[in-house]
Amino acid sequence: MLIDKSVLQKYDVAGPRYTSYPTVPQWSIIAPELYASALNSFGQNTKTLSLYVHIPFCEQLCYFCACNKVIRAQDPRTGDEFLAYLFKEIDMIATSLSRRKLVRQLHFGGGTPTYLSESQLQRLFIKIESAFDIDRNEEIAIEIDPRTVTQSKLKLLRQLGFNRISLGVQDFDAKVQDDINRIQPFEQVARVHQWCRELKFESVNYDLIYGLPYQTKDTFKKTVDLVVGLRPDRIALYSFAYVPWLSKQQNKFNLEAIALQDEKLDIFIQSRENLLAHGYQAIAMDHFALKTDAMSRAFNEGKLHRNFMGYTLKPSDEYLGIGPSAIGYIENTFIQNIKVLPDYYQAINEGRLPFERGKELNQDDMIRQWAITQLMCHFKIDKNKFFDTFKVGFQDYFKQEQQHIHECVEDGLLNENSQGLEVTNLGKIFIRNVCMGFDIYLREKNGQKRYSRTI
Repeated sequence: MLIDKSVLQKYDVAGPRYTSYPTVPQWSIIAPELYASALNSFGQNTKTLSLYVHIPFCEQLCYFCACNKVIRAQDPRTGDEFLAYLFKEIDMIATSLSRRKLVRQLHFGGGTPTYLSESQLQRLFIKIESAFDIDRNEEIAIEIDPRTVTQSKLKLLRQLGFNRISLGVQDFDAKVQDDINRIQPFEQVARVHQWCRELKFESVNYDLIYGLPYQTKDTFKKTVDLVVGLRPDRIALYSFAYVPWLSKQQNKFNLEAIALQDEKLDIFIQSRENLLAHGYQAIAMDHFALKTDAMSRAFNEGKLHRNFMGYTLKPSDEYLGIGPSAIGYIENTFIQNIKVLPDYYQAINEGRLPFERGKELNQDDMIRQWAITQLMCHFKIDKNKFFDTFKVGFQDYFKQEQQHIHECVEDGLLNENSQGLEVTNLGKIFIRNVCMGFDIYLREKNGQKRYSRTI
């Protein structure tokens, strides 16, 4: 795919990844009564639930990572203390709901969830089952670190009911691994992958990152070639988010070693073509899946969704986050837990639900959320569907956005007709930029400096 340099320069700006709308920087401190009311209301209805559990601990710091994490040497006392507080949060949520809710998607993330010992993981799973009804026919997933997970721990996870495994891979090049402080040879990942296959996990997926220091087209092609040789069911191909104002350790990187915009885009396009040539289907912005995988089916059937775990099948109506920094969305309200671990512990000691901010969506938020989700997940907006949903014409509601839409059409990112908008192949590369034109908060505030660049 040839991309005009002027288009590349125009759209290489800072912008959200739209794992939510409104995005997290637009959230603020909310009253405890709002979360309590949302939980109580959710508990009174029959809506089903996705449950995310954040386990923040990692044994070693990866310099590229901007996730919420706590670096701790392996020590069972750390996990025991954490679980004692996490269990209290689960109890408080269960009390607020006042009824057992059906969980149709369960995800352990971090950090490194497998930092916890086998007995700790088992206790955590049993605790969740004591408060919620887990649908074992749906997705039960966990993120693992191939450097530290054992075959025995994987066997336990399978016995507990986990059916999807996500491996952090990032890059197999030795120089890149050394610079990002994540030494992880291919042979190590291949061994863990083989264990997962032998244990018959239904889906194995890898996270890769392009744009890391010292990556080139040639070195990253070798990584992708090795990955497709192992044939994971899903691959998330993420753009490196260079945000040193959020992740201070990124200041360690040599800026001259980080690929410039056109080279970084070339790495992505080459990788995309390589994956497509090896039987993977492109799923929305940055995911790829074998056609036999549930994510491919969801994308093809228009059932894909997007939240803080990236693209998801969304088998449930709402989602809750448990643990430090975890995010939930219930009754049209976003809630984020306290990020700092001692503060999270203190809130629980005081008998308070440990959240720190959120956002109750108004009607305009929900309309724009719908439009952005349609673009991010399905690459189109059906104007008739918009009218049926909100009882207002698309052109009438988005009058101020017409100039943006026109520019996207002129630049080859969108096609438009009386039926709706459709993202072109070029537009799929710049989908974040397309969505930014519908984000009213970016117009009202100069918030772009808070985000990573779109390329």
